[in-house]
Amino acid sequence: MGILDSILGAALNQGGGQQAGGGLGDMLGGMLGGSGGQGGSQVALLNIVLGMLANKGGGNSGSLGGLGDLLGKFQQGGLGEAASSWVSKGDNLPISADQLQSVLGSDMIASIAAQLGMSHGDTASQLSQLLPEVVDRVTPQGQVPDNGLGDISDLLAQFTQR
Repeated sequence: MGILDSILGAALNQGGGQQAGGGLGDMLGGMLGGSGGQGGSQVALLNIVLGMLANKGGGNSGSLGGLGDLLGKFQQGGLGEAASSWVSKGDNLPISADQLQSVLGSDMIASIAAQLGMSHGDTASQLSQLLPEVVDRVTPQGQVPDNGLGDISDLLAQFTQR
């Protein structure tokens, strides 16, 4: 599917596959503490995106209250059609790093970049590729669930089922 599958593949390869008694969530959690290089930063970025979508507003990754708030920001920023395409069945419309930054704001991108130890531009670029795929993957029925997406472990379970 793209960058998301690459990240998940790297996570599984670095972690030696799913560990007995643990799942991808445990493995990612362990990797985030000590993995370096681009693969580690991409896995960390995935963790941040999942936190943004899992109704964890006000955390280190920004002040989003979940997928609904994120979609609202895109609607307000004039990119509602693109964001809606990620949720609905069918092709995802792309967004540029500049468009993403205009919606999320420089402060949020800077905060994420600082957490990852990446440049502002690289963070916005990778996030603009990853976010549509993640939103698409967590809304397989083509709609945002009424009760939200749950927590990060629920979201990770969805990835391992595909």
